[in-house]
Amino acid sequence: MESDALFSLGAPAGPRSAPAGPAGVDGFTPVADDSPLPVRMRPANLDELVGQDHLLAPGAPLRQLVSGGAPMSVILWGPPGSGKTTIAHLVAGATDRRFVAMSALSAGVKDVRAVIETARRQRRSGGPQTVLFIDEVHRFSKTQQDSLLAAVEDRTVTLLAATTENPYFSVISPLLSRCVLLTLQPLDDDAVRGLLRRAVADERGLGGALTLATEAEDHLVRLAAGDVRKALTALEAAAASATALGAGRIDLATAEQAVDVAAVRYDRDGDAHYDVVSAFIKSMRGSDVDAAVHWLARMLVAGEDARFIARRLVIFASEDVGMADPAALSVATAAAHAVEYVGLPEAQLNLAQAVIHLATAPKSNSATTAIGAAIADVRAGRGGPVPRGLRDAHYAGARGLGHGTGYRYPHDDQRGVVTQQYVPDDLVGTDYYRPSPHGAERSVATRLPLLRRIVRGLPAPPARPEDPSAGSPVTAQTASALADGNGRPTGTRGTGTMQDSGTNAAGEGQQ
Repeated sequence: MESDALFSLGAPAGPRSAPAGPAGVDGFTPVADDSPLPVRMRPANLDELVGQDHLLAPGAPLRQLVSGGAPMSVILWGPPGSGKTTIAHLVAGATDRRFVAMSALSAGVKDVRAVIETARRQRRSGGPQTVLFIDEVHRFSKTQQDSLLAAVEDRTVTLLAATTENPYFSVISPLLSRCVLLTLQPLDDDAVRGLLRRAVADERGLGGALTLATEAEDHLVRLAAGDVRKALTALEAAAASATALGAGRIDLATAEQAVDVAAVRYDRDGDAHYDVVSAFIKSMRGSDVDAAVHWLARMLVAGEDARFIARRLVIFASEDVGMADPAALSVATAAAHAVEYVGLPEAQLNLAQAVIHLATAPKSNSATTAIGAAIADVRAGRGGPVPRGLRDAHYAGARGLGHGTGYRYPHDDQRGVVTQQYVPDDLVGTDYYRPSPHGAERSVATRLPLLRRIVRGLPAPPARPEDPSAGSPVTAQTASALADGNGRPTGTRGTGTMQDSGTNAAGEGQQ
């Protein structure tokens, strides 16, 4: 029975005192000498389990589950290779409970009900408690999950379920409410490295017959990307290649050849990491979409944390695209959510789409410069009291203090904009935001001078010879452009207010 957790289903380490049933139904398949290396290296006890320290504290639910100290039903949620099935093995081998393992890939309602009925009979006759392990529980339909509810509710069975999908989306609420949810984290590089070294030296693994070069070890750690099963499988393949060549050492070339993946020179904590990330950002900023996709691929193949890449995209969307394409932030944020919800390898598609969107979008750093200038003024001590009309006036006594006095409600004006001071006295007339003429921001650049004139109560600019209408007073018809929800001026092109931005002849720039 295969599993999408740390190791494939097989025999738990240590003796089993629970009654054994038919192979593939009760418990796991025994470990043999020719079992895959990940199966042979399965932790024999909780002390050998690595990477989940937050669940291993004394009295923690995981320790209680393994020791049988509390008959609680548990859902284990974590990425592949994080230890879900390993925990199931530890539960199976640690106590005298009857342990039944099944996979949602092949089991149905009939199989579940048969296990529950047997557990109910044994419970009535004073037999051992039954622990039902269901791997890939998110693949069960709503009806199949419903069939577990009563048995879990009255503890006819203690459910131990494993899933790589977010259980808040993939497990029905009634079943989720009856279980303790334990979240397993991806193993970090140090944990994967430690398990590789254990496999090289341990008699269950290579038994010290081969040594592993540092460069090859680094390659396997990067290749694993937090999945221990992947790392141990690659180590076994590399060991087989080295043995066939009569070598006593697994070097980088052997490791590359065994897994058919070239070692990418990329150190998450070294210069190569920062160089690649810098090239990635600068390629998107420079609108070279092909280079940006290349650097994305370089990071993904090297095992870079997809969440790190997604965070950089979200930052870039505002830092370098900004108001030139306001949808860019939504695209980047959606890609970041997809990384959390879908995970690799599929999430590489979402990341690629976001990178392509950002690289080909018109560029503007106006949001970056605006907040930078404002923060600099605040740190320099510029500012002052909040204007009296803008102060909070909702509580008793506020009016007596003059709060809200003179405030003008913009929606009462047909233009939706009124003359009113919104900044402290010593910042009157300060411009922080300077829109670019690129993309969607071009329309903002045409509207902003009009907005500032009305808000600040400034006169219209003088008429220009080439445009006799320039400098005419702002009318309701002209100001109606301010109410356009799409940010596009309506009925103002060619007026004097349009000329202030100096962007009539501007193109898309970066596109």
